[in-house]
Amino acid sequence: MDPCPFVRILIGDLALKFPVASKPSFSGIHPSSSPCFCKIKLKNFPTQLATIPLIPQESRSSSTETNSHTLAGCFNLNKTHVEKLVGKQPCLKISIFTGRRGTSCGFNAARLLGRVLVPLDLSAAESRPACVFQNGWVGIGENKKGSSAQLHLNVRAEPDPRFVFQFDGEPECSPQVFQVQGNVKQPVFTCKFGFRNSSDLKSRSMSEPSTPRNWIPSLRTQKDHCTKERKGWSITIHDLSGSPVAVASMVTPFVASTGSHLVSRSNPGAWLILRPGEGTWKPWGRLEAWRERGGSDSVGYKFELLSDTVASATLANSVISATNGGKFVIDVTNNVSPVNSPHSSCDFGVGSTSGSRSGSGSGSDFGFGFSTTQYSYRGFVMSSTVEGVGKCSKPEVEVGVQHVTCAEDAAAFVALAAAMDLSMDACRLFSQKLPKELRQ
Repeated sequence: MDPCPFVRILIGDLALKFPVASKPSFSGIHPSSSPCFCKIKLKNFPTQLATIPLIPQESRSSSTETNSHTLAGCFNLNKTHVEKLVGKQPCLKISIFTGRRGTSCGFNAARLLGRVLVPLDLSAAESRPACVFQNGWVGIGENKKGSSAQLHLNVRAEPDPRFVFQFDGEPECSPQVFQVQGNVKQPVFTCKFGFRNSSDLKSRSMSEPSTPRNWIPSLRTQKDHCTKERKGWSITIHDLSGSPVAVASMVTPFVASTGSHLVSRSNPGAWLILRPGEGTWKPWGRLEAWRERGGSDSVGYKFELLSDTVASATLANSVISATNGGKFVIDVTNNVSPVNSPHSSCDFGVGSTSGSRSGSGSGSDFGFGFSTTQYSYRGFVMSSTVEGVGKCSKPEVEVGVQHVTCAEDAAAFVALAAAMDLSMDACRLFSQKLPKELRQ
């Protein structure tokens, strides 16, 4: 099946410049004392915030070069989003503020400097390598032509096709996984949820190759098991022939911290994501999860990429609402992390994209030079939907085309999505009872 078309709106290269002779409306602003930030808004999408670096007042250069070269915001549009926006002349609105974010004594602590509107013509965005809507300096304020302040920005749209997978049920119910293309669904994987006892985990750890760190901690003693914990869950992804192609195994139990019902950040539970290779299972990634403290209704997570030859790399580190859910996202548009992910003879039907690892538009770096290391992750990598605790969850997983060359590639991301979904239940308060499918 073909991938689904997506378009990314990328906003970067932000910089703010104030000449020495500033107008009164901008008086009192100095790079060292007045930090600046902006709110980036596209209709029907959440507002994004970004800090804007300031160019010293003494700089008189008229060059359009900046030292920023960073991504400030990104909007991901699927085919439906694009179709709704085409012909409606959508505009990207960037509001620039000086001062601290948030409120002080009930009042807004920041002061609005001005706004910039960038019209977006998305009619050819899916077919062209890149559409640049704005690249350079623009005036801000009421009188933009005569304004003393200028904003540098780069706004572009790039095609970013993705494979979309959908679980046909909750991961703990051992569902099928479909590949989705428009209204067409095609089964590609099956999931098998199960429990592993201590001897299974110990045997697995002995058969796995050594990694730069001890990713599989020693098992707790029987005395330690007297504490409340959730342990031994695993989910195996099989292809349609029945062969296992990825595994997510809980290698560190989710244990309530002393005197509470929470899995704390200082002692998180962890999953190991495994891929087949050279007749054994090889660690590919490690996912940690915990429950945030301080009244926050959130589950925190961190995903690290593992390799035999290079140091581990953290690709995702964020939080998801335990009540409302959200999205687990890996996006390294401004970074690159080497991966030893050997090609497999398994055909996933993506032969036409086999060379896309080095050519996807989503790898836009706004000037940063990326390593040419083979099998490197760049741009948008993956996302998966995560429902809140207690809600029926059928994760939908998106994976960038450039990161899938075989079934094992896709299966590893599907296993990771399942592990993140199961982590929401593993991080439930220990005063709450787990669903029967998760109790051994």
